[in-house]
Amino acid sequence: MDPNFALYPGTFDPFTFGHRDVLERALRVFDRVEVTVGVNLEKETLFSTQERTALVRRCTEDLDGVEVQAHQGLIVDRAQKVGAVALVRGLRQVSDFDAEFRMAFANRKLAPELETVFFMTSEEYALISSSMVRDAHRWDGDVSKFVPPPVVEALEQKGVPARS
Repeated sequence: MDPNFALYPGTFDPFTFGHRDVLERALRVFDRVEVTVGVNLEKETLFSTQERTALVRRCTEDLDGVEVQAHQGLIVDRAQKVGAVALVRGLRQVSDFDAEFRMAFANRKLAPELETVFFMTSEEYALISSSMVRDAHRWDGDVSKFVPPPVVEALEQKGVPARS
């Protein structure tokens, strides 16, 4: 296990400035962070796994120590396979804590050696969520304040153009 390696799992549909903010905070603590793009066949996503993985790579290519991989299955299995010591989770609001709290305990039961580390996002990103971005874009809202330029471009290619 690498004490300086963590996984940052999520769906990232799409990757937002809030996700990047949490990732940058994690990189202050860990030398390497893998953004682990989750594959959930039961969840309908706007972007395919390959598209989400490519978008995260484009949105983080300027950050040292970031790796991006897709994974289907239990995140604790991925962490054990690659030698990560922690899972990075972002908290935006108090309501996030309830679900994250339960998930952290479940992961601890499955892999007691794996820690969950919570990072609070910056206040300016506290209300940004991927679902909010998808909804705003669907109704022709300007999402450029919420997501990096590669995501804006990808959303435009999906149909509804985002205003600049």
